Amino acid sequence: MTSATAGPIAFAHRGARAERPDNTIEAFARALELGSNGLESDAWLTADATVVLDHDGVTGPLWRRRAISACRRRELPGHIPSLLELYQACGTDFELSLDVKDPAALPAIVATATGCGAADRLWLCHNDWRPMAAWRKVAPDSHLVESTNLAWMSEGLAARVSALAAAGFDAVNLHRSQWSDDAVREVHAVGLRAFGWDAQTVEDLAALIAVGVDGVYSDHVERMVEVLGRAGSTDR
Repeated sequence: MTSATAGPIAFAHRGARAERPDNTIEAFARALELGSNGLESDAWLTADATVVLDHDGVTGPLWRRRAISACRRRELPGHIPSLLELYQACGTDFELSLDVKDPAALPAIVATATGCGAADRLWLCHNDWRPMAAWRKVAPDSHLVESTNLAWMSEGLAARVSALAAAGFDAVNLHRSQWSDDAVREVHAVGLRAFGWDAQTVEDLAALIAVGVDGVYSDHVERMVEVLGRAGSTDR
């Protein structure tokens, strides 16, 4: 399974959150306007089975917090978009990385993306690959990504990525500080992609590009697009 995007994917973390309120249509639209070819968010399922995009999965004032899973769509604040509303407002010409915070949302996520013709540009992320192995049957056209930590891999990176490749995964997402030439080489050796998150400074972004990652996540979209574009121009 391949992405339509050539070169490293510039995932705008929660949209252009350095400029707009995060996880809003305004933030996502601004990120695309700045030239990002990818968006990132967190997916939850409401009580009436609507996929919505929010980081914490709770709503309301501190003294009366409610889980999104306990709320109907109409009970949520207006700034929280649904996945369908994202596609309706921004189209589908971008890669979309979704951290599936509520696994119960998976079928509805896939159905929404498929209905919008965007399933093949959907990157489904979670922090434990073992339950995710069953996701391939639910999401045959989408990409699976384990967002993990080298410290959690008692078997080592090489053994983990071999297991991920055998289970039908497409990428591994690590903190920017954990990527090296050797780590990227091990991931690429089994046909997976290497993603790095928390790339906020020019130096962080350049370091990830230098070791050969395939996707970066940043709050600073203009900076990210500029660094990736500069790297791409030197490769030609």
